[in-house]
Amino acid sequence: MPTFPEFLNRGDKIAVVAPARKISLLEIQPFIQLAEKQGFEVVYTPGLFEIENQFAGNDEHRAAEFQYWLDHRDVKAIISARGGYGTGRIIDRIDFTKFAMHPKWLIGFSDFTVVHNHINSLFDIATLHAIMPVYAKSGSLPEVLQSFEWMFDILKGKIPQYTMPEHELSNKGNCEGILVGGNLSVIYSMMGSESELDTAGCILFLEDLDEYLYHVDRMMLCLKRAGKLNNINGMIVGHMNSMHDNAIPFGKSVEEIIKEQASLKPIPIYFGFDGGHLNPNLPLIFGSQVKIEDNCLNFEIL
Repeated sequence: MPTFPEFLNRGDKIAVVAPARKISLLEIQPFIQLAEKQGFEVVYTPGLFEIENQFAGNDEHRAAEFQYWLDHRDVKAIISARGGYGTGRIIDRIDFTKFAMHPKWLIGFSDFTVVHNHINSLFDIATLHAIMPVYAKSGSLPEVLQSFEWMFDILKGKIPQYTMPEHELSNKGNCEGILVGGNLSVIYSMMGSESELDTAGCILFLEDLDEYLYHVDRMMLCLKRAGKLNNINGMIVGHMNSMHDNAIPFGKSVEEIIKEQASLKPIPIYFGFDGGHLNPNLPLIFGSQVKIEDNCLNFEIL
């Protein structure tokens, strides 16, 4: 069974890291205020704000920053400040030995899928696919603030139950398994590596944005040919927004593309789940045993 990090109490520390794109103090200040209202202390080093072109410092620096907080015994959770690109460049530089002995919540989505897949597959430790600090802004939409509220609730041990959305292309049904996944493009980029996603007996969650439809088809075809879709127990598809087509249309919607490649066997497939790059962004506990029953998604925390 998967290992769950300890849930947080008032006064516990949450560290902010930037394993990919650069970030500023101004951009994370609203998140710090939200976390403090929840009773948590947000910590970071001055190195969080390093800049090298689009990155938050060079690869060595970003890896060292992540390593510092992974090994820090007083920190109960680590959250990625933002996505972008770059986490895959540092994952092989990080030593997870101490983390495996003393797990803490690792939080983020999009490019942070690298960390989710690496930890879920190699260490069987639960992680949290959730909204990131860069999305907290002064005057944020209620849906954004609610997404942070849900994330903090899970960190405190308040586990949600979700009603699955209605969608004309969904294959409704009951299923259970370990929940894994994340950003489709990132999952695709990790194929053949040590961090490759293990999907056997799992429920696969996918989200993505800003991709061409033919590229989505290529990525899904890759997952199918690699055997990643023929042994799953179910699929949840989150936000697939800002997709592009060519001058000569591909001829299918992104949902139709995913369903075509995923329908190797009659499994439940739910489209339209509110998770990914739109609001709200419902937090998901990756590495957790989940059950979809009577159109409800439940997490089993042992």
